[in-house]
Amino acid sequence: MQELNGYLVVLTLTAGFFAGFINTLAGSGSTISLSLLMFLGMPANVANGTNRLMILLSSIVGVASFKQQGAIKLRENYRITIPSIIGALLGAALAVSIDEKIMTRVIGILMVFLFFVVVYKPEKWVKVTNPDHTIKLNWTQNLVMFGIGFYGGFIQLGVGVFLLAGLVLSVGYDLIKANVLKILIVLVYTLFILPVFIWNEQVNFSIGLILAAGSMLGAYIASRFAVSWGPKFVRYILLAVILVSAVKFLGIYDWVKSLLVQ
Repeated sequence: MQELNGYLVVLTLTAGFFAGFINTLAGSGSTISLSLLMFLGMPANVANGTNRLMILLSSIVGVASFKQQGAIKLRENYRITIPSIIGALLGAALAVSIDEKIMTRVIGILMVFLFFVVVYKPEKWVKVTNPDHTIKLNWTQNLVMFGIGFYGGFIQLGVGVFLLAGLVLSVGYDLIKANVLKILIVLVYTLFILPVFIWNEQVNFSIGLILAAGSMLGAYIASRFAVSWGPKFVRYILLAVILVSAVKFLGIYDWVKSLLVQ
């Protein structure tokens, strides 16, 4: 584990900013933060736990900013977090001991699938099919949110993209509303699962708080962009994030890099 000097503090703050920005607009910002934590020499399980501190604090800023802009009403939307909380607690319980290598490959394949879904059905991501924003999930939708919560509790990488897909394609929200609810869901289930990682001594607070400071600024700025620029802007960001995440999770980047080195 490297000691943080001035250069690494700036690097950590910068990585946190971009991770918070991307997480608030689309998802998969944890690709940046987890990569940095592992670069600093942090074990994978500790990096996974430490990343949750950043997720919690940046989500608080994101939800507060969206609430200030009138984009979310906490009293009307808290029920949608319940199946994700249950799933996330189970996922976090497994995360302290299970290797995530196979899981990341599966996520890469799913990211490619989601990329083509977003490209092929653009109207689904902009059109509002649930205009009154009522929260009445059927059992299938509850199961979808439970599954996404389970994955989020396990590793977090890419969970924002899956939450957006579930909320837009399954529940029927427009992309802006879904993006706001995504932040709320992540915030609430992280409140429940962070103690699991702390109890298992898998959170590095000194580095995690520096990373979180940058992510909070990124989340605040991104929340302003998301509301003012509309669903089409968020959709373009989402496509870019999905594509980059797929390349990362499928190991394509490492494969190309190895070819260039030879």
